[in-house]
Amino acid sequence: MTQYVNRASLCVDSSLAAFLEEKAIKATGISADEFWAGFADLAEKMAPINRALVQKRADIQSKLDEWHRANPGPIQDQKSYQSFLRSIGYLVDEPAPFQISTQNVDPEIATMAGPQLVVPSLNDRFVLNAANARWGSLYDALYGTDALDAAPAKPGGYDEARGAAVIKAARDYLDRLIPLKNGSWTDYEGGMPQLANAEMVGTNGDNYLIRHHGLHLEIIIDKNHPIGRGDKAGIADILVEAALTTIIDMEDSVAAVDAQDKVLAYSNWLGLMRGDLSASFSKGGKTMQRHANPDRHYKSLNGEAFTLPGRSLMFVRNVGHLMTNPAILLSDGSEIPEGIMDAAFTSLIAMHDLKKLGNLQNSRAGSIYIVKPKMHGPDEAAFTNNLFNAVEDILGLERHTIKVGVMDEERRTSANLAACIYAVKERIVFINTGFLDRTGDEMHSAMHGGAMIRKADMKNSGWIAAYEQRNVAIGLACGLSGKAQIGKGMWAMPDLMGAMMEQKIGHPKTGANTAWVPSPTAATLHALHYHMVNVFDIQQIKAKEAPASLDALLTVPFAPLDQKWSEEEILAELENNAQGILGYVVRWIDHGVGCSKVPDINDIGLMEDRATLRISSQHMANWLLHGICTIEQIDSSFEKMAAKVDAQNSSDPEYQKMSGNLKNNLAYQAAMALVLKGTEQPSGYTEPLLHRYRLQFKGT
Repeated sequence: MTQYVNRASLCVDSSLAAFLEEKAIKATGISADEFWAGFADLAEKMAPINRALVQKRADIQSKLDEWHRANPGPIQDQKSYQSFLRSIGYLVDEPAPFQISTQNVDPEIATMAGPQLVVPSLNDRFVLNAANARWGSLYDALYGTDALDAAPAKPGGYDEARGAAVIKAARDYLDRLIPLKNGSWTDYEGGMPQLANAEMVGTNGDNYLIRHHGLHLEIIIDKNHPIGRGDKAGIADILVEAALTTIIDMEDSVAAVDAQDKVLAYSNWLGLMRGDLSASFSKGGKTMQRHANPDRHYKSLNGEAFTLPGRSLMFVRNVGHLMTNPAILLSDGSEIPEGIMDAAFTSLIAMHDLKKLGNLQNSRAGSIYIVKPKMHGPDEAAFTNNLFNAVEDILGLERHTIKVGVMDEERRTSANLAACIYAVKERIVFINTGFLDRTGDEMHSAMHGGAMIRKADMKNSGWIAAYEQRNVAIGLACGLSGKAQIGKGMWAMPDLMGAMMEQKIGHPKTGANTAWVPSPTAATLHALHYHMVNVFDIQQIKAKEAPASLDALLTVPFAPLDQKWSEEEILAELENNAQGILGYVVRWIDHGVGCSKVPDINDIGLMEDRATLRISSQHMANWLLHGICTIEQIDSSFEKMAAKVDAQNSSDPEYQKMSGNLKNNLAYQAAMALVLKGTEQPSGYTEPLLHRYRLQFKGT
């Protein structure tokens, strides 16, 4: 039973109030009474605006539904369609040409290009692993993954044959990326390397620090190391500057439904901002302790000492505008919009970094970095800007100290991207495409117009290419290059690093100066792509390209009206979707895990979060609505896939089987509800149903 305490006009969960007053507010120079008074005033004023914006989404969706019912099938007349969209406020006028004016941005965001990690905020060990992924061992990344095309390591300790293959592959990378002026790295025998196209910037003992395309590599020389001892130059490893930035996620990759969950997320964020977060875990029968890495110390070639960050620069992703949370009740008894709570509390916590109250530093430029997801159009971006203004005022921060990353993952934002950027032009540091959420909104927006193409065909539909190209082109036209990140989405298969190395180089080639990766190892490997491609040179070329047409972006991926799929094709689609939904939802509801490696229908591990759930549930709901499948086929597919998911989780002693108890299993019921109630969910989001069933599970 939640225990509330009164704070100004608010009722606040006692555990949340205690955390804020005893840990977050302390030492910031703000009194608790002053903070609560300012926050209560902010919340009471901003919550009604927040509700109105969410209602505007629903009103627009209702008009879209009506239009699509009257105009079923593929859109034949883009001119009249877009005229309709303008008449309902879905499309707005483009702003006059402008350049963003964001100031005080750290170089990891503004002038460097490299991988970006996204990590669930509720797991302290994962959070620390991500923070420490700024530097990664190339030898380890190659040895432990299929990025190395060689025989797998033999069990029972170090495999010398695979180790030799690692060393050869690493030297080949050096020859390709930072060649010597004369000869090959394979023949290098020691001494100061003479480089052809990179800069030798310093030393750390016997180690050599190299900079290329703005990123660093450190050649580790240690002739006493088991690897270095057998190397003619004494090279024991190659450290790669990898995850330049990390998003500490409080949104899609977590199951945070109440004050207990939020306090854990905020506590981990505080530990990162102070540099004192630690995590215990067992390895080899021993208890291990993990901490944030210190900065790295070097001497320049003329003997002057300097440091480089030892950790990723950290963003925090707040929740969007939709959800509310029972952790705080407003004066009218309603739950607070969770995004308002996140904005104030994560910024308050980040003041520990700004004021240097802890052991380590995050932003050297004196900024707070918040990623804001799931905004629909420029009005919602403007609301975020006003919200951040209000937070800065109650915390006594200079205007635009809080920076914003805009997730371009909703259709109304994609169609009005320049106007969205304009609304936050003085604080924007990030735009990012998100294929899965964007596809979920694509389907829900046009849900009533007809059946969608198969899910696997979505990536090849025309609007996707337009979406990805427009994001970069518009971002460059608005002046993001050199001031902000233009990002691309996640590589979802953490076990398939060989395929990632072949394919993900496409992201920097688009002009994106960051892209998401699922693990520190993936960050180490993906960093090599930014040595292969000078992103800022690519941006100069891409800046001359016009954005893809709005017609292409707004072409809905409807199947032809006369499309006929075989029963086998329909069942394969249903079972693929059902398996993915169940595999994710059972962990969300039963274990409170919002992101993990979930086996797909072919037993390939995929990094799943709510975005993947949204597209699968919306696709099934769409096919059911338009009679492509029956409710009986959906029931049968879910029942069959429940048994498969049970089998895939059979080694987990805490797993609760769904099969044999489907009617009473909350996870199974939640998964079914996501499909059967999919057409009525706001924007097709999964959060409302997931939160309801998770709270029910926690209450049992």
